[in-house]
Amino acid sequence: MTALLVLTFLFFAGSIIGWGIELFWRRFFSKNNPEKKWINPGFLTGPYLPLYGLSLCLLFALSFIDVSFVESKWLQKLLLFILMAFAITAMEFIAGLIFIKGMKIKLWDYSKNWLNIHGIICPQYSFYWVILSGAYYFLVHPRILEWLYWFTNHLSFSFVVGFFYGVFTIDLCYTFQISTKIREYAKENKLEIRYENLKESIRKRNEEFEERKRFFFALKSNHLPLKDILREIFER
Repeated sequence: MTALLVLTFLFFAGSIIGWGIELFWRRFFSKNNPEKKWINPGFLTGPYLPLYGLSLCLLFALSFIDVSFVESKWLQKLLLFILMAFAITAMEFIAGLIFIKGMKIKLWDYSKNWLNIHGIICPQYSFYWVILSGAYYFLVHPRILEWLYWFTNHLSFSFVVGFFYGVFTIDLCYTFQISTKIREYAKENKLEIRYENLKESIRKRNEEFEERKRFFFALKSNHLPLKDILREIFER
C-alpha cells in the first residue's frame, strides 16, 4: 500500500513539475521557439507531462539498485545516474516509437541533434537525464517518505491529487479522440505528423487574444475543422 501511495504521489508530482520544466525550457532556451512565446508543451491538453511522471517513478525504483561492487563512492553515484538516464532514454524511445508506428504522430523531434536515433532520442538529452537523475537523488529522494507522510495526513491535498487523476483521465480521452482523427488523416495521406509543428501551425491561425484563451487547447481551432486544417498545412 505504501509503495502504491508513493508511486501515485510521484506520478502526480513528476507530471506537473516536468510540464513546468518543459514550459520554461521552450520559452527561454529552445531554438525551435525563436519568438520566445509561452508554448503549452506535451501531448495532453492540461498542465502535466505523463512521461516525466513515469520517469520520476522509475528514478525512485532505480535509486535502490546496489552498486556497491564499485569501490569509489563518487563512481557509484555516477554509475547509478548513468543507469537511470539509460532507463529513461529507453522508455522515451519506446514511447516515441509507439506514437510514430501506432498513431503516425511524432511528439518530439531530435532529428537535427547529433547521433539521434529516428529523431526520438539523442546523447544531448540523455546527458540532461543524467543531470536530472543526480538532482533527483540528492534533492528529492531523501525527502520522499517525509513528503508521503505529510501527503497522507492532509486530506485536503489528497483531494487535489484525486482531482488531478480525474481531470487527467478526461484529458486522455479528449486528446486520444483528436489524435485518432490526426492518425486517420496521416494514414490516408501516408504522412508522419510532427505534433509540435501542427500545434504551431494552428496557433499561427489564431489572433493574439485567441492564443491566450486557448493556451491549454493548442489543438483546437474555431476557424476550420481539424481535418481541413491538416489538409491545408500539408498541401501547401
